[in-house]
Amino acid sequence: MKKDFDTWNAKKKKLEEVSEKFLFKTGDIWWCSVGLNVRVESCGKGENYQRPVLVLKKLSAESFIGIPLSTQEKVGSWFIDITVRGEKRYALLYQIRMFSTSRFQRRFATLDDTDFSRVKQKLEALLELSNHHQSRSPGSVGESQK
Repeated sequence: MKKDFDTWNAKKKKLEEVSEKFLFKTGDIWWCSVGLNVRVESCGKGENYQRPVLVLKKLSAESFIGIPLSTQEKVGSWFIDITVRGEKRYALLYQIRMFSTSRFQRRFATLDDTDFSRVKQKLEALLELSNHHQSRSPGSVGESQK
């Protein structure tokens, strides 16, 4: 299926002009205009190219680190199932990125503390963020070369 990037580009230009301020917090799930993206990157659906996104970390009043969600069953180490409004969803951990609140369309839900902790723990393990994980592999950013 050929993607219509021109239509998405027109929508994205309108998002750039959004001046509305949103009240949001870590753990919220918002319908966001994530857009039409390249190859394996998750895309939004419908007229506004929307997908629910979990607010993992609020960075400022206008930005956050988010994880897109899917209703399609996903199996593998880069996915985790969560329950939102009584329905199973899947956090696409490999799609984590920074978002502008200009992409917000409407608040969908707030993830319960248990599932939010599970998401953070799995992401921490996958990204090897804890001190108890192995040191950097050769050639990692920040490692001196001899």
